Amino acid sequence: MVVSIFVNPTQFNQQSDFSRYPRRLARDAILCRKAGADLVVAPSARAMYPPGFSTWVEERNFSMPLCGRSRPGHFRGVCTVVAKLFNLVPPAVAIFGQKDAQQALVIRRMTRDLNIPTRIVIARTLREKDGLAMSSRNERLSPSARRRAVVIARSLHAARKAFRDGIRNARRLKQIARRRLLATPGLRLDYLELVDLASLRPVSSVRAGDMLVVAGWLGGVRLIDNVILR
Repeated sequence: MVVSIFVNPTQFNQQSDFSRYPRRLARDAILCRKAGADLVVAPSARAMYPPGFSTWVEERNFSMPLCGRSRPGHFRGVCTVVAKLFNLVPPAVAIFGQKDAQQALVIRRMTRDLNIPTRIVIARTLREKDGLAMSSRNERLSPSARRRAVVIARSLHAARKAFRDGIRNARRLKQIARRRLLATPGLRLDYLELVDLASLRPVSSVRAGDMLVVAGWLGGVRLIDNVILR
């Protein structure tokens, strides 16, 4: 098993966000070894983007809505760096987390369109004991913001419960989640959408398999999460 670790400068919209992003390479390498990794690939930014670099990879469907609206150029950086990493160590299978569902769908489409022989697997979201989706960004939350951040997962789960109770109207389900989010001090909502998982297009009447996605800022940290309604 090979694990790549690289904080990619070309997918950040704000230099301050990139500068503050957690970097724990020594600790991460230990965790990788404990998880059974045979090799960690951790290139430098200069190795990935040498002077004069001018070639980019861009997907133009799944990358447009949601985070694509809020973070112009983000998925261009994602596609470019992932294509480069796939060239460095060609994997038979690459695993991406459901927390970053849009990113995983973008990469899956990129590999299909460019005939990259790598199978993309989307793994379930890992969560903290209180439900918060695990993310490197969580390290940047203050203790107060960390306590409040759990509302993101709880709002999604409340909407999922309502769906299981029979509600199918997307507006009503979003209202259930939105009320909890907007009642949280300091949370600035970026988007809250109910989308078809196959296209990321908004839906009005919800079916099993559709996805409720949220992004917002809390304590200066951008957090995202989602649930698939079943």
